[in-house]
Amino acid sequence: MSFLDKFRNRHFLSLLGTGSMAVVGVVQAGLLYRHLSLADMGCWVFFLTVFGLIDTFRTGFLSTALIKFYAGTEGQRAKEVIGSVWYLGIVITSVLIAINILAFFLLGFIHNEAIAVCIKWFGITFLFTLPLSIASWIMGADQQFGKLLIQRVLNQGSIILFIVILIFTGHINLQTVLMANLAGCVITSIVCFAARWTRFRTLFSRSKASILEVYHFGKYSVGTSISTNLLRSSDSFIITFMLGPAALAVYSIPMRLMAIIEIPLTSFLATGMPEMSAAFNQNRIKDVGIIMQKYAGMLTMALIPVSLVGIALAPMAVGILSGSKYIGTHEGMLAATALRIFLTFAMFYPIDRFIGVSLDIVHQPKANFIKVLLMLAANIIGDFSGILIFHNVDGVALATLLPFLVGVGYGYYRLRKYLDFSIGGIFKTGYTEVRLLLQQYTNKKKLVP
Repeated sequence: MSFLDKFRNRHFLSLLGTGSMAVVGVVQAGLLYRHLSLADMGCWVFFLTVFGLIDTFRTGFLSTALIKFYAGTEGQRAKEVIGSVWYLGIVITSVLIAINILAFFLLGFIHNEAIAVCIKWFGITFLFTLPLSIASWIMGADQQFGKLLIQRVLNQGSIILFIVILIFTGHINLQTVLMANLAGCVITSIVCFAARWTRFRTLFSRSKASILEVYHFGKYSVGTSISTNLLRSSDSFIITFMLGPAALAVYSIPMRLMAIIEIPLTSFLATGMPEMSAAFNQNRIKDVGIIMQKYAGMLTMALIPVSLVGIALAPMAVGILSGSKYIGTHEGMLAATALRIFLTFAMFYPIDRFIGVSLDIVHQPKANFIKVLLMLAANIIGDFSGILIFHNVDGVALATLLPFLVGVGYGYYRLRKYLDFSIGGIFKTGYTEVRLLLQQYTNKKKLVP
């Protein structure tokens, strides 16, 4: 096996894909923080928050269902599932765009610039993200992470290229950044169609039975996805209305930096979820628990040193992302403290995320939905309490501990009815797997002359 062949595996390609996109996202945020006004940056962050929340309805309804019912299948069954997802995707997109069109008639009564921007740009952006979204779900289910990497690089790479051009030509502002974002989505969707990554023709292979199957599963998984998004975005809404948009801009700095922690977490979920789905679909229930403990445990062990280093270098990381305007300031110190709080809890995120995914895998989306609703309620209570006590964004950051404890506790209670595992087993399995991995690496190095 050649040196390059060692890196041509699904785990590395998935990690490379999520990692490169996180880096691009941080670079993009750094450029915008330096070249947009505070007000424009606040509107951009608000648009991304609202768009992400609404897009979660479509993604949550369809992506998990596609992976669950499509992974491990082939032939006509595979075509029916993808075609049904396309059909429901078109229906959902059409309904939400129709609602957006109706909202245009209210623009004259809206004096909040951030809300007006969302109304003007949501519909057209939502339309052109449908093909690239479905293509990414299919490639993820097929574990074609090389193609998925190409798609992500094309999408985010083109957007950041347009932003750089706007900066050098002196035309960068909120409206041109929104245009750049739309242009990147249009280009990527065209390429996905041309490369046949969307499998659009399967739309004609859909079946009523498959549509209903995806729908009945999706009605619970969409609630879980929206609640999960609200779990993240509720912080932004509460901060905006209680502390103002400037505080949201400060809070978004550590949130953007936490995307680095999401790199391995998203990568492991992308490779582990299809593997667990295939095991469940093949009635290998015991293997589902084994795979879950392996992935969650290894990632937890790996994140511990990463989180500790991040805690030590938090002020430096904030300065690198936001620029000199925040170095040594009160806002910069608040952002650094919030980042340290997030990193303290982040090393345990894999346990919560894999418990939630496993509930979906064993066909218990309703339990996962309830889990996330409980976490959302705990987060909202914690956010209001944190702001009332500390009067700044650090109170919101500290409140993240409460929903984590609620989610792990309830999720563990429900999942134990279907899988044989334990929290201690996750740590034990993770430690064993990491130690074996390090031993293999060390032995290979000793064999090299």
